[in-house]
Amino acid sequence: MKVEFVHKPSNTAAKLTLDSGETITSESGSMIAMSGDMSIATTTHKKNSNGGILGAFKRLLAGESFFLNEFTAGSKGGELYLSTSLAGDMNEFETKGETLIVQASSFVACEEGVKLDVGWQGFKNLLSGESFFWLKLSGKGKYILNTFGMMYYIDIDGEYIVDTGHIVAFSETLNFTISKSSRSIIGSFLSGEGFVCRFSGKGRIWCQSHNPNSFGKELGPYLKPRQE
Repeated sequence: MKVEFVHKPSNTAAKLTLDSGETITSESGSMIAMSGDMSIATTTHKKNSNGGILGAFKRLLAGESFFLNEFTAGSKGGELYLSTSLAGDMNEFETKGETLIVQASSFVACEEGVKLDVGWQGFKNLLSGESFFWLKLSGKGKYILNTFGMMYYIDIDGEYIVDTGHIVAFSETLNFTISKSSRSIIGSFLSGEGFVCRFSGKGRIWCQSHNPNSFGKELGPYLKPRQE
């Protein structure tokens, strides 16, 4: 899989060039266009990952689609364009056995060698307003993640605090807890920050410049009621 990003960084789309017979897995509904001889199959799980129907329900709880699409190039190879619902950036990652924990809605596509599983993050996420389940990407191969706005990373060796709505992904080597942003609950919410993630250990965090939940709250009052 050869990846080329177009219109970075604010309205990024991914152009994937596949070899003959090569297959990639993508989030349902992400396809913009593709070569005429590209075949598509819809499934509830990746072939090399744990899941089935139970895994699909977990993905649904994590904020991902119930179904995944598998695109396979024809005898001469092919091209595939992918996009996301919210305007922002995309980046290419590659795993060689290490595991990355990925926040809901950030997964776009991956090669066959990448394992796509769902991990339980515990009831601590209930306080943050985030999902109980986050995706776990491991195995060997390339994959693509998206962000709402710009994507950037922070290398951590010790402790670091990140707003929950700005987290895209983080190394499995990092531990985290959910806590108030200030000393009191009232102060935390008056500050507009609410709950935050306190990371510890050594690893890397990827963040997005915009918070989808905050954007939704700002946009909501301007949306007209649906006319029946």
